[in-house]
Amino acid sequence: MKMDSDLLHSPAVGLTEEEEADMNDWKLPLAFMKKRHSEKIEGSKALAQSWRMKDRMKTVSVALVLCLNVGVDPPDVVKTSPCARLECWIDPLSMSPQKALETIGANLQKQYENWQPRARYKQSLDPTVDEVKKLCTSLRRNAKEERVLFHYNGHGVPRPTVNGEIWVFNKNYTQYIPLSIYDLQTWMGSPSIFVYDCSNAGIIVKSFKQFALQREQELEVAAINPSHPLAQMPLPPSMKNCIQLAACEASELLPMNPDLPADLFTSCLTTPIKIALRWFCMQKSAKLVPGVTLDLIEKIPGRLNDRRTPLGELNWIFTAITDTIAWNVLPRDLFQKLFRQDLLVASLFRNFLLAERIMRSYNCTPVSSPRLPPTYMHAMWQAWDLAVDICLSQLPTIIEEGTAFRHSPFFAEQLTAFQVWLTMGVENRNPPEQLPIVLQVLLSQVHRLRALDLLGCFLDLGPWAVSLALSVGIFPYVLKLLQSSARELRPLLVFIWAKILAVDSSCQADLVKDNGHKYFLSVLADSYMPAEHRTMAVFILAVIVNSYNTGQEACLQGNLIANCLEQLSDPHPLLRQWVAICLGRIWQNFEPARWCGVRDSAHEKLYTLLSDPIPEVRCAAVFALGTFVGNSAERTDHSTTIDHNVAMMLAQLINDGSPVVRKELVVALSHLVVQYESNFCTVALQFIEEEKNYTVPSPANTAEPGSLTPVRDSPAIPRLRSVNSYTNIRAATTARNLNKSLQNLNLNEEGGPAAFSPGNLSTSSSASSTLGSPDNDEYILSFETIDKMRRVSSYSSLNSLIGVSFNSVYTQIWRVLLHLAADPFPEVSDLAMKVLNSIAYKATMNARPQRILDSGSLTQSAPASPTSKGTHIHQAGGSPPMPSASSSSLTNEVPKPPAREQPATRPPYTPTLGGQAPHSHQFPRTRKMFDKGPEQAGEDGDEPGSHRNYISAALQTGLCDWSAKYFAQPVMKIPEEHDLESQVRMERQWRFLRNTRVRRQSRGITQRGVSRLDDQIFINRNPGVPSVVKFHPFNTCIAVADKDSICFWDWEKGERLDYFYNGNPRYTRITAMEYLNGHDCSLLLTATDDGALRIWKNFADQKNPEMVTAWQGLSDMLPTTRGQPTSSAHSAGMVVDWEQETGLLMTSGDVRVVRIWDTDREMKVQDIPTGADSCVTSLSCDSQRSLIVAGLGDGSVRVFDRRMGPNECRVMTYREHGAWVVKAHLQKETDGHIISVSVNGDVRFFEPRSPDSINVLQTVKGLTALDIHPQANLFACGSMNQFIAVYNANGDVISNIKYYDGFMGQRIGAISCLAFHPHWPHLAVGSNDYYMSIYSAEKRLR
Repeated sequence: MKMDSDLLHSPAVGLTEEEEADMNDWKLPLAFMKKRHSEKIEGSKALAQSWRMKDRMKTVSVALVLCLNVGVDPPDVVKTSPCARLECWIDPLSMSPQKALETIGANLQKQYENWQPRARYKQSLDPTVDEVKKLCTSLRRNAKEERVLFHYNGHGVPRPTVNGEIWVFNKNYTQYIPLSIYDLQTWMGSPSIFVYDCSNAGIIVKSFKQFALQREQELEVAAINPSHPLAQMPLPPSMKNCIQLAACEASELLPMNPDLPADLFTSCLTTPIKIALRWFCMQKSAKLVPGVTLDLIEKIPGRLNDRRTPLGELNWIFTAITDTIAWNVLPRDLFQKLFRQDLLVASLFRNFLLAERIMRSYNCTPVSSPRLPPTYMHAMWQAWDLAVDICLSQLPTIIEEGTAFRHSPFFAEQLTAFQVWLTMGVENRNPPEQLPIVLQVLLSQVHRLRALDLLGCFLDLGPWAVSLALSVGIFPYVLKLLQSSARELRPLLVFIWAKILAVDSSCQADLVKDNGHKYFLSVLADSYMPAEHRTMAVFILAVIVNSYNTGQEACLQGNLIANCLEQLSDPHPLLRQWVAICLGRIWQNFEPARWCGVRDSAHEKLYTLLSDPIPEVRCAAVFALGTFVGNSAERTDHSTTIDHNVAMMLAQLINDGSPVVRKELVVALSHLVVQYESNFCTVALQFIEEEKNYTVPSPANTAEPGSLTPVRDSPAIPRLRSVNSYTNIRAATTARNLNKSLQNLNLNEEGGPAAFSPGNLSTSSSASSTLGSPDNDEYILSFETIDKMRRVSSYSSLNSLIGVSFNSVYTQIWRVLLHLAADPFPEVSDLAMKVLNSIAYKATMNARPQRILDSGSLTQSAPASPTSKGTHIHQAGGSPPMPSASSSSLTNEVPKPPAREQPATRPPYTPTLGGQAPHSHQFPRTRKMFDKGPEQAGEDGDEPGSHRNYISAALQTGLCDWSAKYFAQPVMKIPEEHDLESQVRMERQWRFLRNTRVRRQSRGITQRGVSRLDDQIFINRNPGVPSVVKFHPFNTCIAVADKDSICFWDWEKGERLDYFYNGNPRYTRITAMEYLNGHDCSLLLTATDDGALRIWKNFADQKNPEMVTAWQGLSDMLPTTRGQPTSSAHSAGMVVDWEQETGLLMTSGDVRVVRIWDTDREMKVQDIPTGADSCVTSLSCDSQRSLIVAGLGDGSVRVFDRRMGPNECRVMTYREHGAWVVKAHLQKETDGHIISVSVNGDVRFFEPRSPDSINVLQTVKGLTALDIHPQANLFACGSMNQFIAVYNANGDVISNIKYYDGFMGQRIGAISCLAFHPHWPHLAVGSNDYYMSIYSAEKRLR
């Protein structure tokens, strides 16, 4: 068959075709493709945040040990002449030896004080061993746990020995005395930092490590052997926290170049700018900077810590460059430890990078422990050379002529480099080198605005970028900037903080501590701020008050509630959503905020959001009202009235179109249930009693005449595909009361027994089994029971809910929960089942503590036999099963479970609140169930908030965390579907071209006229009796529904693509299907005769089908047989029609209205009364004319104009048919006619403006199915008499089909459904003998 495969490769793809595709498909809106449909509603996995310093440290004491012995050279070093002499920039021979020594000591102390002015400095000049010992031990004693620095200059003593000794003097300076590093370690303790400025210094580092290892081994021995001498000693500190910096490797001597200072290493560490400039002048390249001499360098104006002066600016650039090199080269954790933990250590290590660069040029390799990767060749050093060059070249004119200093372009250029990285990069690449420089620039007012802007763009790349920026150390800077009053920084800071808090919400405490919340309160209150910035501000505040009491108090005082209430009606939906979430969080378990809300009638203001067009906003409002009633404080009459009010307002959302909203609704109502538990227990008992005494005739028995549903013979039933969102559905078994999703009892994962503990009482396995089936996977109230209760309770219509006298509020809410437990969306029904069962459980435990419950009375299953599995309920679950009459829980003994039930390993017992055994039969029944039992009453009963019941803890939707993900994801990036180069866009373009070709080619065929339609192009046995068939408009897939499952076939290849369970209850069946977004990413809508609508994706491809959404399209439908001819297989069930252009879904059926749903808002927008007393059997609409045509069971055809009010919208009623209308079809052209057909076979044509039919044709009597081809003016009739007749527009029969093509030519079964392809001349036929066949026009036409 020449179909898609050929035409997709035909060369005749002109521009016109693309234009045509553009015209139609690009403009069509898509339904159910928002994030809430495609993502799981849950927060992102929290990244482990390693950026916070576990332990910030200070170096509080410094020992400066100088062994210079001025004038006497040590014996083991032969010095050159001339030789390097300067120590701390002083020539020791220029004054008397003693004075020189003291001056050098004083100078060294000053040099260190530049980096750490607050430390205690102790000099030890030419000391003895005892002096060093005394010095070190006293410094350690005073420093306690903080860091101590030991600086050793050994230029006047021999080199360190291989045995691990350095040299000092004896008292009379007649001998050099060795000092063991092992002793030094003991005196100095840990944490410490050692600086060694002497030849062969690397030896000390090696010895130090060996001694540290030796210590640890001794300790291990001592730990095993108590008689070991070390065992009684206090534990010596671990040497892991010791840092060492040494001037050279073990085999190297210090440089002796007379142009350099003798203590070159110390100079690099303590006076880096001075030595760097001198070294720069000594390089050949310095000749390029005329007029600069070593003398001139001494005269550079300015102070190191004043960034506006030349010297200060150089120092600032140097800090930025060394920080950047370290950040780019070091592993993250090492960078944190050396460059962010301690100011002095960070400075020394930055300067150590310079020492490495300078000393390596003199064949000397400085050593550090922990070791750093080599950095002396890093490209950033060239930027440093350039900055020095630019600065020095200005020097002669500044000093001689006093010209103004031009600031370095370094920072501006680095920001530009950062900007280039941001704009040019691909997704996966190395982080930008300039990040630490951006951080430095935040300090400067000149560059601050630009730096914040770029930082915002960087953070926008995603959570990984936020983590990187935090690890560089951005946090204190942006926290400090919140004290700035500059208005132009507001949008940038709000954006940056939103990004940080979306990734790491633990910053809430830092913000409140520094009064940062006030900044965001003022942004929120500022009406001149654009809505998006106020949204980010309110998101930040919502994080600050999230489960953080101090934050709630601070924001309550900052008038957050009044601010939020003013913005509830803002036109910006994201702002409305977050304002509601923020309100919900500030009064969550925080009574003062709740009362503040009551005074401002916050709950009434939130009511308006319950009908908001955006589902997420409705959700947020439900969340806020849920936490509003969910406070555990004592109730007054006033607050109870408010709770009841809120409950009845929430109840109206029972049929909201969005499952996200209904899930939030269950959680909100569960707060109420916890609050008024005793009242709900009473209601539950009434319902349980009522349900036991009343048998409901199952509609299944009446609605389906037996002849129509032959028992499926087993071979024909293939295994249903498992369905993702239905892992927890009432599985497609007959015993659907085994609801497998038992999270509410929280049995441990394997379903085995949980740990036995005092809170998990159970006297025997038979007591355990009161919960139902042997496998522990049984609710007290099974799905069947709940469903029965729902239908028993005098619950004709949900609309009677509203405005009921308040004493029955609890009954009403119980009914709402029953209704939600039968929700078509599994996650909603599971949540509702948890709430109902937790109360039913408590109610039954409460009511009859004396006897073990008889499971048969509670569930629909047979009583369970005791099993070895046992049913200990896990702590987080409800109260555990009640012990039998002896009720040992009232004494302190714990009943022992049978031995076989003990699990092999016991998890540690951690009692959770509200998990105690129900002692309640000791108390009047109104007492709250989660109050403590008698023997524990005094324990923590007075603590506010300790009375949380497990339902509220266990139940939550991930809505708020999921909404917060928006701020963590890129906001500035163009979405993939708008990116012309993206794969999503290419695929879409391909689909639209395919659609155009299908339209064009099929139009060619239908315009030539179809003279016959009996060429069978497909036949196959369907797994179930086909009840609805639906062609996909553009690909070769056809969906065939049986009672409760859907099968997909590829009619071109003749193979089955998929078969899955739709999830409708046993007594209902699928009565209609539609493809949504058929032109693009198709979804399948199924409608069942209980009024439920379900929407599926990922079908007919290799993935598992998933439910996108589901809702109760019609609330009051109960399958009936009213008004239907006996010959017909159908009650009307639910009928639908879909308008892709407007996103509206028309629904009707066994009800008296046509209900219109807006799929974009996911809410009901209109109910059009039909004005008839019979069911609607067929719907057809035309978006151009806003017309809806309905065929009814009483034979009338009614036309509605949906633009008019409910009383005048019925514009025409035709009563010409005498019986049930099988199909009413409105042609889509501007002056299209209405074609309607009744079960008697009369086809009537109406012109919507005239009151009588303009044409009548007679076809076969006893119609069971009929379809009309929208393009080709054909209609096909199927009847009980086992044949199909196809007519053209003039009423001529063009084909009669009675037999299947094939070897035996078997007779067609009774026709159960028919459907034409929307474009091709194909007719699909399903019949009661399970077969599904497709007929088409003759081959030569196709």
